[in-house]
Amino acid sequence: MKSIVLLSGGLDSVVCLKKAHDETSVELALTFDYGHRAALREIDCSRKICRRFKVPHRSIRLDWLKQITKTSLVNRKRKIPEPEKGDLDKNPADTVRDVWVPNRNGVFLNTAASFAEARGVELIVAGFNAEEAAAFPDNSLQFVESVNRSLQYSTLSHPKVISYTQSLSKKETVELGIGIGAPLDLIWSCYRGGERMCGKCESCVRAKRAFEESGHFDIIEERFSN
Repeated sequence: MKSIVLLSGGLDSVVCLKKAHDETSVELALTFDYGHRAALREIDCSRKICRRFKVPHRSIRLDWLKQITKTSLVNRKRKIPEPEKGDLDKNPADTVRDVWVPNRNGVFLNTAASFAEARGVELIVAGFNAEEAAAFPDNSLQFVESVNRSLQYSTLSHPKVISYTQSLSKKETVELGIGIGAPLDLIWSCYRGGERMCGKCESCVRAKRAFEESGHFDIIEERFSN
């Protein structure tokens, strides 16, 4: 089967890309730039990963999404939340509001569906996970199932959205990535766009916890700021 992969350069999407590369013919990887702080880093990491596996890559600018997004991922005047490791599994409502981008994953998946229909691709692969689904509803299985129902009407070819990490925690995703040889040394799991990952934002804290608990922190230790 043929697939299109949504690739942000983060842990989940990189593991999903490698899994898709192993099990399907990956026709295209898409990385989106909606003016967020980490956009250039995500695009650079995604390009390097795609070159490693000889996967065609395309970055897509969504300037209009930047214009309507007020959260801290885009608005440099707002402070990005920096939760402690012990706070990750508590009530996430406030943190979610601080980094929420209007219908982001909906926009990404429907854009990918247009490419999939035009190219005769059956699968759209996205890097969702059970851990973040508890906080972000657009990571959940229910969201994926709803999108797939909508694609029965909005496309003629009916491509299907899947995620190889849908039911996994971040730790389990690291373990899967190690097992299949995913390029975890190239990931960018940070809300910021500095020379190195900040180690303090929620995305970084989740990634650090996952690598530490799986016993593989050495793989990405140098990627973080001191």
